[in-house]
Amino acid sequence: MKPTARIHHYKWYELIGVYAGLAVFLFFVLAPFFEGFMVSLKPLNHLFSAPYRFWPEDPSLAAYFDMWERVPLLGRYIFNSILIAGIGTALSVIFVTPAAYAFARFEFKGRGPLLGAFLAVNMFSGAVLLIPLFRLMRSFGLINTYFAMIVPGVAFTIPTGIWLLRTYMLRIPRELEEAALVDGASRFYTFRRVIVPLAMPGIAVIAIAAFLTIYAQQFIFALTFNSKSEYMPLPVGLYAFFGRQEVIWNELMAASFVGILPVFIVFLFLQRYLVAGMTAGAVKT
Repeated sequence: MKPTARIHHYKWYELIGVYAGLAVFLFFVLAPFFEGFMVSLKPLNHLFSAPYRFWPEDPSLAAYFDMWERVPLLGRYIFNSILIAGIGTALSVIFVTPAAYAFARFEFKGRGPLLGAFLAVNMFSGAVLLIPLFRLMRSFGLINTYFAMIVPGVAFTIPTGIWLLRTYMLRIPRELEEAALVDGASRFYTFRRVIVPLAMPGIAVIAIAAFLTIYAQQFIFALTFNSKSEYMPLPVGLYAFFGRQEVIWNELMAASFVGILPVFIVFLFLQRYLVAGMTAGAVKT
């Protein structure tokens, strides 16, 4: 019998409640973004006029052009953010994938406590570890370099990535590996040609999570480990708007939405892998 979606089992009034709840949730999530976009379309002198108008009378994209003149290195900041998050994501995936496979398939002494230690690492925020991280970065000569922001970002994404990808790999039947090993394939060849292709949806979820985490943590690490403008990521570059006597709110919102574009593009290209990875094993046929 063909399985049906759980949503079709609800009665009509239950569906109304479900969709109403989703609508309220989406409103509170999306309303700040929509308001920020409206602010980016308004002239600065209209933002504090009374009465406040939600919809701009004369919307304009001028703020999206003026922000490049006010912050000449804005393009550099965006490039730095993409570079830091991209390299950090690649390193995280490279380290997490074989580690998750080892924890999913091999029995070795200390596996349980080590997994518990990985979980405990997630209890600490970057702010708590700033001083020891700064001393560590300074001892390795990484202050005022890209690696001063890449290394901590990768370190914070690896434990979570191992836990998530290990759970996904546990769903892959062992018989597929055993068949390849019986045919004479090596363990590494089996991992590369059998496990990795089957685990691609899960790897995509790990990559997206790592990209978002490193992209979001750039501010605190860059502000502490870097003082050179050529290495500054976008969050610290936007912080320059608040360092002036007057905050140009419409240009600040415009620059913020430009900064969101890399994350949006990542979701756009990897959304089908994200959905597949999050729903794998959720439905049995």
